[in-house]
Amino acid sequence: MHSFPINYIEPVFRPPSEAHSLILPVTNGCSWNKCTFCEMYTAPQKKFRARDEKEVLEEIRKCGERMIVQRIFLADGDAMILPTGRLLTILGAIREHLPDVERVTSYCLPRNLKRKSVSEMKELRDAGLDMLYVGAESGDDEVLKRVNKGETYESTKDALLKAGEAGIKRSVMILNGLGGKSLSEQHARNSALLMNETQPEFLSTLVVSFPQGMERYKEQFPDFEPLDQPALFREVEQLLSTLELDNTVFRSDHASNYLVLKGTLGADKEAMLAQVRTAIDTPERARLRPEWARGL
Repeated sequence: MHSFPINYIEPVFRPPSEAHSLILPVTNGCSWNKCTFCEMYTAPQKKFRARDEKEVLEEIRKCGERMIVQRIFLADGDAMILPTGRLLTILGAIREHLPDVERVTSYCLPRNLKRKSVSEMKELRDAGLDMLYVGAESGDDEVLKRVNKGETYESTKDALLKAGEAGIKRSVMILNGLGGKSLSEQHARNSALLMNETQPEFLSTLVVSFPQGMERYKEQFPDFEPLDQPALFREVEQLLSTLELDNTVFRSDHASNYLVLKGTLGADKEAMLAQVRTAIDTPERARLRPEWARGL
């Protein structure tokens, strides 16, 4: 009996839309790993390193011998930190050994695209890299500083525009409630302005959660007060109201969300705003996700 051909270091994370993808780790952990809201890669075994290239290529070869794969997600937290040449080698091996693959995706920290030119990004696209998941979290510089994101409005904008110019799809995530009560309005407004400037193909919202407590978060945000359910909805209302997107698929269907929204912006903007306003004014009619069903 053959063992699974990929050597995983638990825990392994992937976006919700990659549920049916082969998870192929090319790095371990996250190269930044300082965001105070994120607990994904804090375990000691998840200390960041680039995985051995020969080991990755051998795993791709073995996967090609044993399975048919249509989608691949390059893990862990930011595969795009790897040099372009190494990424091209990995994508070339996928094309050679897994010819049925139709889509390759990855998480991406905006800072990791600073060192890559548009022409390099186009090479990666032509080699099979189809989409990047970018955790913008917020478009507000004060919120980003408070959560130690290590990014700014401008650095995130530059990365999203560079990927878009190269023809790589962008799936952006904003964290509902990240700025707490004091920064909620500017968090929603500036996040929307960032999206308006970059026009990503996909946009989603998750609700900030603290399963291990808020102590680490409050080290740099001591006056943080979490939003209650109505305030979370009001923040989403402001975000949607400010968004001016031409053709962006919008989702708030992650398990952390109380209210599930699905549509295309701008065509479905008013319909989704109506759903949010119903949740604010008459929550009993809004078919909200119960607390016991929420999670990360």
